[in-house]
Amino acid sequence: MSENIVLPFTSTYKKERNKQTLLSLYEDMTLGRNFEDMCAQMYYKGKMFGFVHLYNGQEAVATGVIKALSANDYVCSTYRDHVHALSKGVPAKEVMAELFGKVTGCSKGRGGSMHLFSKEHNFLGGFAFIAEGIPIAIGSAFQSIYRTQVIKNTKSIAVTACFFGDGTTNNGQFFECLNMAVLWKLPVIFIVENNQWAIGMAHHRSSSTIEVYKKAAAFGLPGIEVDGMDVLAIRQVTQQAVKRARAGEGPTLIEALTYRFRGHSLADPDELRSNEEKKAWVARDPIKHLKNQIIQSNLASRQDLDIIDTKVKQILQDAVSFALSSPEPDVKDLHKYLFAD
Repeated sequence: MSENIVLPFTSTYKKERNKQTLLSLYEDMTLGRNFEDMCAQMYYKGKMFGFVHLYNGQEAVATGVIKALSANDYVCSTYRDHVHALSKGVPAKEVMAELFGKVTGCSKGRGGSMHLFSKEHNFLGGFAFIAEGIPIAIGSAFQSIYRTQVIKNTKSIAVTACFFGDGTTNNGQFFECLNMAVLWKLPVIFIVENNQWAIGMAHHRSSSTIEVYKKAAAFGLPGIEVDGMDVLAIRQVTQQAVKRARAGEGPTLIEALTYRFRGHSLADPDELRSNEEKKAWVARDPIKHLKNQIIQSNLASRQDLDIIDTKVKQILQDAVSFALSSPEPDVKDLHKYLFAD
């Protein structure tokens, strides 16, 4: 039996009170925001090429979900993948070097912005086309079950978190994979980052069912709508979904209502969205929201948060320096990494 749960903007869910956890969440979100801002600077300076899709405004989703996972869990991303990789633990310098096309990048300079990958951190990739990562996530979740049921691995079941946008939820692979995940009770969490726009198409104009989480009912898995600008709300529903997946109870669909503060990509003049709409969402900035919660709860001071801000800026300066000084791939290695060693 499926269940549709709505977590409204005025969340009644229990709030996190652990100081260290809150500061860790704040640091992760701040790193993501500042990393993307630095990417914009480097792109316009001609240090990055091709399409670069930034994540500004959606940081609460990446942090809320991924920081609720363990190191052994997996993440499948989209073409908006920089911040997902950072939250999963891929070093900022390796992500930045990849965006510069350098051999020291996490994909050895072969992937660029849309194809980040890290075996070490169980980050299964960014994908240039929508819905590409969902079947990969199904395979990842299946091997987790196979290791437990067939190989008799005694370790905790590894969970796979699969991110995608609202536009993907009208794609056939979305429906096929939801069905398969429920049929096999796979330990996978589907996270819809509903930022209201699929490139230049408004979400409400492209789907017969605007509430994406309700689509879960057709396949018999829980569908949860959550405020995607509230990292603590997202963290809590993710913890519940992880617990359910590890217990062998199958997948969960989470729809996080969020918003991207920049255009679809750095090549997008962003002229289709109204200024009123943008201002309304920017006023709900997830990082400022968490910062205010921390200070108002007297769990940390502004000075504590300033120290984190300074730390993040240094990480990014080091990342850019590392990327600039790293070598480019050698043409003689053109066919290297095509196959596993």
